[in-house]
Amino acid sequence: MTLPAWRRMSRAEARLAGKGTRVAGVDEAGRGPLAGPVVAAAVVLEPGKRWEGMNDSKLLDPVTRAALFARVVSDARAFAWAVVGPRSIDRVNIRRASLTAMARAVSRLAVAPELVLVDGCDLIPGVRSDQRAVIDGDSRMLSIAAASVVAKVVRDRIMECLDHVWPAYGFARHKGYGTPEHLEALARIGPCPIHRYSFTPVCVQELPLGV
Repeated sequence: MTLPAWRRMSRAEARLAGKGTRVAGVDEAGRGPLAGPVVAAAVVLEPGKRWEGMNDSKLLDPVTRAALFARVVSDARAFAWAVVGPRSIDRVNIRRASLTAMARAVSRLAVAPELVLVDGCDLIPGVRSDQRAVIDGDSRMLSIAAASVVAKVVRDRIMECLDHVWPAYGFARHKGYGTPEHLEALARIGPCPIHRYSFTPVCVQELPLGV
């Protein structure tokens, strides 16, 4: 019988971390978009709980993601997120901005982790706990999957709020990614203050006044 994704990930995490180890999973959302912040989340799950439906956030529909986000908020041992905005992304590049957001999220956890599992191939500078980078960790480790859900839901909600401020771009629909709708708006009216000016095809040489 095929194991549910959450149970498979839970067992893999237990094998990697060791029994009784307090694990924080860390992931980010928003490396690829042309606009908006990058958001990172860190989650310490309560041992022994069932997490039916938990999976890589990219594989979940919005309703399922929202339900799992609410479950993490109510049932996780600890969770936190951090946001790094587009001007910081332009200054330091998206990789460094993502790692900064991850470090901030870990530092905000109410429970200090013994092991930090990080999605991808980078360790987080400045984090004193033991760390392991796990490629495709959001589909392999339960706590990273939970962090991916939190980061994705928080970022999507930010972009939906920003859509009310700059409605011409359709941020609520594409969340800042380079869809045809978004590219057409960029070509027609140019970038707004939440665009990433260092990203192709935004790439403006001078920041608008007041940004």
